[in-house]
Amino acid sequence: MLRHAERWVLRALEFSLVALLAGMVVMVFGNVVLRYLFNSGIDVSEELSRYFFVWLTFIGAVVVMRENGHLGVDSLVGALGDKGRRLCMVASDAIVFICCLMLLEGTWKQQAINASAVAPVTGISMAYVYGVLYFAGAGIALITLGRLFRALTGKLGPYELAEFAGDYSASPSHNLKGHLE
Repeated sequence: MLRHAERWVLRALEFSLVALLAGMVVMVFGNVVLRYLFNSGIDVSEELSRYFFVWLTFIGAVVVMRENGHLGVDSLVGALGDKGRRLCMVASDAIVFICCLMLLEGTWKQQAINASAVAPVTGISMAYVYGVLYFAGAGIALITLGRLFRALTGKLGPYELAEFAGDYSASPSHNLKGHLE
């Protein structure tokens, strides 16, 4: 049941990434065409495409974290055994979790400033633009906490240690992708 819900959430996030990217393409391309043909443009589309890019980046960071796709030092971790990999994973995830807490705290402290600042063209509160940091910080923190819990309780799948070392060939998500699409 949990895996099914997780898959739906991941699909919804991927769909939102596609929608944001498509919106950016339409707005930027539309502005290029308008400037080329009519020497005019839509100011709102310039501003919104920048905000879409911010949201795309941080939502994408959560999706990539879930898929273990962030950069890592695979050559070092790959040379270690299971115990060494597990130790590196726990240390890495602890650091990532602390960074997420710092991101959430900083976003909370900036909330009042962002809420009172408005975008120059659209007039929307900048809290809507930077509010994605709540989602990214909490999303990555939850994913990291889940993996930390599994690592510390011995419930970590062997494929997770392999993925942490840069080997995605044994991953269930790697094997499922062909069946889901």
